[in-house]
Order: sequence, then structure tokens, then C-alpha cells
Amino acid sequence: MLSDSKPGVAVAEVFPHLAGAVGGLAFAGREGLSRLFGEQPHLAVFCAAPHGAAALLLAELLGEAERAGCQLAVVDLSADFRFADAAAWEAVYGRPHGAPELLPRFTCALPELVDAAFSRHVAHPGCFTTAVLLAAVPLLRAGLVEPWVTAVAVTGSTGAGRTPTPTTHHPERRSTLFAYAPLAHRHQPEMEALAAAAGAPATIRFVPQAGPFARGIHATLVMRPRAGTTAAAAREALLSFYAGAPFVDVLAEPPRLQDVVGSNRCRLAVAADGEALVAFAVLDNLVKGAAGGGVQWMNRLLGFDESAGLSAPGLGWL
Repeated sequence: MLSDSKPGVAVAEVFPHLAGAVGGLAFAGREGLSRLFGEQPHLAVFCAAPHGAAALLLAELLGEAERAGCQLAVVDLSADFRFADAAAWEAVYGRPHGAPELLPRFTCALPELVDAAFSRHVAHPGCFTTAVLLAAVPLLRAGLVEPWVTAVAVTGSTGAGRTPTPTTHHPERRSTLFAYAPLAHRHQPEMEALAAAAGAPATIRFVPQAGPFARGIHATLVMRPRAGTTAAAAREALLSFYAGAPFVDVLAEPPRLQDVVGSNRCRLAVAADGEALVAFAVLDNLVKGAAGGGVQWMNRLLGFDESAGLSAPGLGWL
């Protein structure tokens, strides 16, 4: 494990909850990876650098690995490779892309929404995008709903990272609920781009909300059903679509967030009355929406069983 800010520091010292699971493992500095490039013919790299910094870092690492004859498989958890072209990324993030030449070498997708044909490097979508697309794409592809989605998703405070701000610090939001960046959040164009790439083009209107809990996302999607679409038909479409997906459950009743927190699972359900179809999705923003989804992709890239290392149950009662 590499860290620019904690080289040489024991992992358990920075993250005490991992004591007993990581032994004496310590963070290495940047030079540790350079040494590995010369020692190993193949390496798996997970990049958790901030948006805007990941592209420059990965350009440097990929170049260095190639010069050393080391082949990398990369899963990037930042937003730097989630768009197919630099102009689209720059329109959202308002600055030049750090490595536009690498964009064709990355695929951004959810493993449940694509087949085995993907690039050597993967950009994992954001946690909001994961929840919304897992619920919407099968219904759109089946032609059961009109291509217009309104998504309201409540996220826990851990989605904002470790640095507190007045709107993200958990003590400031533990007993309240509020929307932020309604209809203007940076994940909205990401959702539309990835829905189209998954064969389900749609207009998506997104309202994120800050919830009074630490972990998880609860998303509610409202769509207009096409003539003859029932809740039973929509549920059957989800069941069929995810029949081979090890981490997606389709329920008969709306899912509960606590049942997935700490796991790599996403749970879905639908309701309909002829005028509207509502889809629900719950997942852990730190696992299925980030680290767990990244491991799931790396398993695929390396030819491992997709569920390897991801079978741990949720946390249950907290």
C-alpha cells in the first residue's frame, strides 16, 4: 500500500480498526512501487488519488511500468477516466484533463452492465452513479419505461471523505437531512453518459441529499412506465437481467439500507401504479460504490472469480 502522506507508517496506526487484519503492514512511499516495477512482470494497481490528481499519477506510473517491462492492470476510483473524451470531463470539472492521451485505454462501466469485452484499465463509476444505473438500466433497456429518470438519492457522511466541512462533517449532519447541488451535481452527466454507453440512453435528473447516517446510499428513481408495464413485469425484468450477478438482489418489498451496509451488495425493488414506476436501490457507498466495486472489477481483469474477497456479510446492527 502506497501513501504520499504516510510513508513508513503502520497501516493499523492510521486505521486502528484494521489492527489484526493487516499484521505489520506499513505504507510504502512512491519509491516502493518503482522497485516493484523492476521485480514483477505483472501488477494490479488500485488508484484512490483525488480527482484531478489521479490522471497525472497514473500517466507517470504507466509510463514507468512500460519502460520497466511490467504490465499493469489498473482500477481507478477517481473521476478522471469516467468520460470518453477530455472535453466532456473538462466541461464538468472546469480544468484541463491531466492525461487525455490515456482516456482510450480506460473503460468506465459497472461490471453488471457490460460483458467480458473491456480494456486493460477500468474507471469505476461513482457511488451515486452505481446505485442509479443498477436500478434504471435494465428497465430502460427492456423498453418498460420512458427514457426520462428522476433520481433522488440520500448518502451518508462518509461519501465526503475524511476532511470535514460545514456540510459534510458528520456531527453537523447527523440529525438533519438536506439536498445539495440539486439538478447540478457533477455525477448527473456521468450517469447519462454511462447509461447511453450501456445501451440505455435517457435524460436523468438527479437530486442528491445528505443523510443523517455515516454509510450507505438510498436511491429512489421515478420513471413513467410505457403502456402495459406493471410492477410485476418490471421486477421480472430486473430478476432476469441480474440472474447471473452475484451482488445484486431483487426484492419484493422496498429494500432497507442497513441490510447492505458493510457488504458489496446492491438491493433493488420496484413499485408501479400505471402512472409512475418507482425503483429503489440501496448499497454501501464505500464498498459496492467504491472499494468493493473496484475489487470486483480487478477480479474480472485478472481472470479471478468475480466474488473473490467480497463475500463478507454486511455489518447488521450498528
